[in-house]
Amino acid sequence: MRKRTLSELQRPTLEEYRVMPKKALIAVLDNVRSALNVGSVFRTADAFNIEKIILCGITATPPHREITKTAIGATESVAWEYHADIISILAALKNDGYLLVGVEQTDTSTPLQQFQGADRPVAVVFGNEVEGIQDDVLPLLDLCVEIPQSGTKHSLNVSVCAGIILWELAGKSIV
Repeated sequence: MRKRTLSELQRPTLEEYRVMPKKALIAVLDNVRSALNVGSVFRTADAFNIEKIILCGITATPPHREITKTAIGATESVAWEYHADIISILAALKNDGYLLVGVEQTDTSTPLQQFQGADRPVAVVFGNEVEGIQDDVLPLLDLCVEIPQSGTKHSLNVSVCAGIILWELAGKSIV
């Protein structure tokens, strides 16, 4: 066994990546406190070729030293935008035909492995590391998914959660 070389991995150049067709999948980060978590989500978004990231509220935006540290260049490959108000951007996404999926433990959440995908683009909302998705945002969502857990902690780090969710959704049938 040996590690493959970078040339064997056949990764696209930045220019090639930017024009590649993307998954109809958007990550919405709302009030994520840690810029390191934001950078990690950028890197994950690049790995799974998602459409873009939308940063809302207090979420840090590039250029930012801590985002750069964990994104390792993904802020240059992944499209992103900032909106102060998540309510208005979610309304616009819904109007554009996106299925709004929250990642939250609610009384009606669907376990992630039971989510079958979607016949339209998906915008997946990740909330604050401590408070989760804001209560006034929940009624705007079409559904919530959660990652089943069996340990003593009730949640995962938001960047770990985003990695699991984006990997799963990028592999499901999403237009």
